[in-house]
Amino acid sequence: MVEVSYDFGLVGLGVMGRNFILNVADKGFNAFGHDLDETKVKSLIEEGGNVNNVNASSNVTDFVNSLSTPRKIMLLVPAGKIVDSVVESILPHLDSGDILIDGGNSFFTDTDRREEYLKSKEIHFFGTGVSGGAKGARLGPSIMPGGSKEAYKMVQPIFEAVAAKFKGEPCVAYLGPKSAGNYVKMVHNGIEYGLMQLTSEIYDILKKLGGYSNSEIQELFASWNKGRLQSFLVNITADILTKKDEITRADLVDLILDKGKQKGTGKWTSQNAMDLGIPIPSIDIAVTMREISALKKERDTAAEIYSRPNLEQIAKSELAKRAEQSLFFGFIVTYAQGFHQLSEASKEYSYELNLSLIAKIWRAGCIIRASLLEDISSAYEKDSSLSHLLFNDVMAKQIKLTISDVRQTVALGIKNGVPLPGLTNSLTYFDSLTSKRLPMNIIQAQRDYFGSHTYERTDRDGIFHTHWEE
Repeated sequence: MVEVSYDFGLVGLGVMGRNFILNVADKGFNAFGHDLDETKVKSLIEEGGNVNNVNASSNVTDFVNSLSTPRKIMLLVPAGKIVDSVVESILPHLDSGDILIDGGNSFFTDTDRREEYLKSKEIHFFGTGVSGGAKGARLGPSIMPGGSKEAYKMVQPIFEAVAAKFKGEPCVAYLGPKSAGNYVKMVHNGIEYGLMQLTSEIYDILKKLGGYSNSEIQELFASWNKGRLQSFLVNITADILTKKDEITRADLVDLILDKGKQKGTGKWTSQNAMDLGIPIPSIDIAVTMREISALKKERDTAAEIYSRPNLEQIAKSELAKRAEQSLFFGFIVTYAQGFHQLSEASKEYSYELNLSLIAKIWRAGCIIRASLLEDISSAYEKDSSLSHLLFNDVMAKQIKLTISDVRQTVALGIKNGVPLPGLTNSLTYFDSLTSKRLPMNIIQAQRDYFGSHTYERTDRDGIFHTHWEE
């Protein structure tokens, strides 16, 4: 029997789990880990250095019995059936009032199902998004909990201690009931897809039309990271461009296959937005581009069949200005789409999300952290009923200053055959949203023509149908 009664338990001692539990221990809470892999168990004990502070076992009974009650157990395992399997393996050993926390990227409806099931067993369950990667888990992630507010209060001191800090404020907050935490993390990842796609496009156009070298693009991104584009993704892009291959000493980025992969959270964001009827084209196209990139064989074949436009070279200083304006515009529009989805989902699923608070806990620790989130948080703090971020005065002012350069950048891409789908979709979304009249009247007429689907009129109320062929 273990003599120490541990404050916190964690199942899944992979890279994320090991780093998170060591973070907990560093903050003054003794923690006990569990994994079926004995190698991972031994590795954690060795790295922890003191079993009274950090311990672990491959035996589930020893694990559960080592924890103080009510037990606080976090799961950091892959989403899907494995979560249900782990829950069932632990459940017989738990007592009424114990707490299970799913810290993986579970789909939000799975979290709702698990919460209802465990509630019937008198076990608290809540889904919690954790962003920041392995380094964030170790040094301070952004944490997005949702579910039982009563249960969260018991875990709150631990989460606030381990979370990233922004000007002293912990980047964690209770977000809402049911699956609110997992849902917010899902949309976070959708925004992440969009921002990554935009960043890659700006790199591409600088390289192809500006003749920039990797080192010159690195300098540009590094300078942007000191201004309004300050963000984790811009910063790491600059870092990536400095890395040399250990064998060839060539720039490593040039040796990486242009074939993207994904784990599904971006796709889930797009699918759910369609279910809600919310347009998020900057995120949708980012998912699609990873799928297109995976068609490497087909792309190689197509490139042999079709010729490409001759690339015109743009003066570096002029292209750099347009590129910075375009990336900033794209960032604003992508965040705006994500927050619009959060706003509508909050109503649909009764999450009661505080959008200002969400922006605040994203300011540090997470992958989409950026200085822009300060303005976003302020916008929703000023007007919690703001229906769309682009309607905020500060955002509107910034958009107006960028739009001319964005149009020129998109036109350059189209003229030269440089694909800019993220930026183009962001601009099309903006142009559509700001159009008083769209050609949807033709589509409605077509639908009524072939399917008698009816239409509304601009000059009178009611629902109408026309016998078009007569």
